[in-house]
Amino acid sequence: MVTEEGVVVTDPINAAAAEWLKAEIDSRLGKPITHLVYSHSHGDHASGGTVFGDVHVITEANAPVEIDGVAVDQRISESTSVEVGGKTLELVPLGPGHGTDMMAMVIRPENVAFVVDVVSPGRVPYQDMPGADLDGLAQQIEKVGTLDFEVLLPGHAKLGTMEDVTEAAEYLAWLRGEVQAGLNAGKSVEEIKASIDWGPYAEMMMVQEWGPMNVEGMARWLEAN
Repeated sequence: MVTEEGVVVTDPINAAAAEWLKAEIDSRLGKPITHLVYSHSHGDHASGGTVFGDVHVITEANAPVEIDGVAVDQRISESTSVEVGGKTLELVPLGPGHGTDMMAMVIRPENVAFVVDVVSPGRVPYQDMPGADLDGLAQQIEKVGTLDFEVLLPGHAKLGTMEDVTEAAEYLAWLRGEVQAGLNAGKSVEEIKASIDWGPYAEMMMVQEWGPMNVEGMARWLEAN
């Protein structure tokens, strides 16, 4: 987020990516990085933040004391607006689901939402949804659906809109129904994977590779809960 005061950056990804971004900001904009805001603390998004130096660091309230060596300055426990250099960053904690410290961000006046992992437009969830609270994930998606934005900038997949949030919610509910029906019928997970009809979701990205793994993850969740 480029402001009159400087640049607000988010998930560094890793040290190499952060070094690249810092150099691009310097060469293209000539502005200092003032804030680092984390979507969550998972290593594939949150590593390498020390590259940005002495900046104001913001996380969701449940984030660790430090994230890959970066100390947190401000923790967000409820929807909060942060004003920086004439622009507004709306920070919205999403509760537990995919991780326990997930936070969505909406940039004003551009009306762009940055939402990581909870919704990946046009793509099924990652593999067997490892470590996710799937009831909580459904609630996270629902909360994203209450945000006011025009463009969804995800951590994975492609640019999206509110329609992709709706599709993500419908897909997770559909998957749950299909897997639960199979389990109720006494089918094994392998039998459910073999018999499931992907129907309207057949064209989603990674469905052939990860769809069967989504079944495994949903079955594991349903059997444990």
